[in-house]
Amino acid sequence: MEIWNDLTELYGMDVRLSFHVFFVVLATLIAGRCVRHIIVKLGSKSRATENVLDDAFFDSLVAPVKGLVWILGFSMAAHLVAAHSSSVFFQSVGTIRNIGIVLMMTWFLQRFVRTYTELLIISKEAKGEAVDKTLVYGLGKLLRGTIAITTALIILQNLGINIGGLLAFGGVGGIAIGLAAQDIFKNVFGGFTIYFDRPFAVGDWIRSPDREIEGKVEHIGWRVTAIRTFNKRLLYVPNSVFTTIALENPSRMSHRRIYEYIGVRYDDISSLPKILDEVKVYLKQNRDIDQSETLMVNLDEFADSSVNFFIYTMTRTTVWAEYHEVKERVMFEISEIISRNHSEIAFPTRTLHVKNEMAINGLE
Repeated sequence: MEIWNDLTELYGMDVRLSFHVFFVVLATLIAGRCVRHIIVKLGSKSRATENVLDDAFFDSLVAPVKGLVWILGFSMAAHLVAAHSSSVFFQSVGTIRNIGIVLMMTWFLQRFVRTYTELLIISKEAKGEAVDKTLVYGLGKLLRGTIAITTALIILQNLGINIGGLLAFGGVGGIAIGLAAQDIFKNVFGGFTIYFDRPFAVGDWIRSPDREIEGKVEHIGWRVTAIRTFNKRLLYVPNSVFTTIALENPSRMSHRRIYEYIGVRYDDISSLPKILDEVKVYLKQNRDIDQSETLMVNLDEFADSSVNFFIYTMTRTTVWAEYHEVKERVMFEISEIISRNHSEIAFPTRTLHVKNEMAINGLE
């Protein structure tokens, strides 16, 4: 009923006021269009520079500035109507305008922080420079969270709510909320731990000996971390878990290890010293092996059906596929060395000695 009265009152205004309102609305739409066009042009020129800050600024400014022009223009039109109307809605135009301006500024800041972090990472990677994605994304999320909280407090202040009293109430109510949502807070603080301690980053391969967690990190959120397992399934792990488990980050390994046991027959034990020497010489001359790391080739044990020796060395590559190619070549070459020394790799055998009972008893 109130809306109908407002419309009746609005249509009852004189023609001059109607013309003024129409002109303000039309000018607002035109100004919004022009401002958007100007910012888009400036943004296209800024992309010619290597600085990503101005790119992020203009890309983030387009929609919020257009919204700001509309808010200011429509608030002017509403003020004209408010001068001839007693409606509560038109009398609260000032408060609505202020909240709208705050929301547009918040929208711009949120877009700017998000766009700048993405463009910064892309720019660093294109130049071949090292960039800590986890830290950059973490700081970006922290800034956006701070902006959102500040915006909420400003809006509450504009609505006439006493922020001081609200914060005082929060001190008491926060205890009850904290008890009810302690798991959420644990995960949030776990997220902070990941962002600042940086045990892993987006793109790292991680695994835990304490839990069945292994895969590539795809996303680190405030509450959970998304891990793509090797069977291509997405695993969501609460961040609080990472504060209580041992975690291994194979992506940060410096070398990959070849640690293998090879057994030769007992009949070939006399050739074993030469075999070990040749294997050691081969590994020392192999460019795929890091000679600055530990390199061992030694006899290890007399097993049931073989004499076993082991090789222990480190490859230069850490790439999974390349490592297995290197290891394959090493194993084939060791097999060739054993064959060149007229020996054989042992396989499980058993020798059975049968005594002739008749010969023993002298009955032959």
